[in-house]
Amino acid sequence: MDRKTALAIGVTLLLWASAFAGIRAALRDYSPAHLALGRFLVASSILAVVAVWKQTRFPDWRDTPRIILTGFVGITLYHIALNFGEMTVSAGAASFIVNTVPIFTTLLSIVFLNERVRLLGWLGMLVSFSGVCLIALGETDQLHFDKGAFAILAAAVCQSLYFVLQKPLLRKYSVLSVVCYAIWAGTISLIVFLPGLAAQVRFAPLPSTLAIVYLGVFPSAIAYLCWSHGLSKMGASKASSFLFIVPVVAIVIAFIWLHEIPSWLSLVGGAIALAGVAICIGFGKHRHEPQQDAVPVGMPKGAGA
Repeated sequence: MDRKTALAIGVTLLLWASAFAGIRAALRDYSPAHLALGRFLVASSILAVVAVWKQTRFPDWRDTPRIILTGFVGITLYHIALNFGEMTVSAGAASFIVNTVPIFTTLLSIVFLNERVRLLGWLGMLVSFSGVCLIALGETDQLHFDKGAFAILAAAVCQSLYFVLQKPLLRKYSVLSVVCYAIWAGTISLIVFLPGLAAQVRFAPLPSTLAIVYLGVFPSAIAYLCWSHGLSKMGASKASSFLFIVPVVAIVIAFIWLHEIPSWLSLVGGAIALAGVAICIGFGKHRHEPQQDAVPVGMPKGAGA
């Protein structure tokens, strides 16, 4: 992995880990739907300026269905489900559930992208998953699987689908183009929640609104660009294995920002999760077939007329 890709992945993990705190802050005064819409109105506006500056070209009309589906699944559904879930699920449990993403992504990548994972790759994911479970137990003492937990599990599936749907587009378009298309498509889908947003902005305390602005600028616009760059340089299954680091980073952010002291079990879980990522990247290198052009939505590579 080159330095630019490593930096992009690192920035993504840091910003996505910080998003948990930002979402909790904004949900004090915003509904899950209005939070998602406000966040991506900010992100879409920033990306529109960048796209004009970079003279981003329009996509091929044949790729429009995949782009729309990518945005709807990865932006609209994912963030509505995640925001709804975080209304009732604690931070530790939420981190545990969301970080089933690498497992779902690997399974989907095998089916739709012809990627292959070595045995040590699976072992590394299992080790990391075990570490994340310890973090969740250390933060909450127990896991409560209520409707919020199932919403976050649905969000994890949506994010996995987003990674897999996005991968073929990154072979044809620039990172900026793909991120702009996906976020704009997702934001358009969120417009149905526009009624009532202005009133919430008007009456919400400034810190809650600033939290939405932060989420739109950093964990959305910047982090999605950085993640897509990393995804363009490696297989979706390998890239997603880095996400096991997110709960570890989230614990550090909570300690610095909120002065929350992690339990010894969380620290042990973080060490195990990092060890699993090291196994995935260092010894369980993922294999994939030679790159091809984008394929129609829902059709495995190699299939077709």
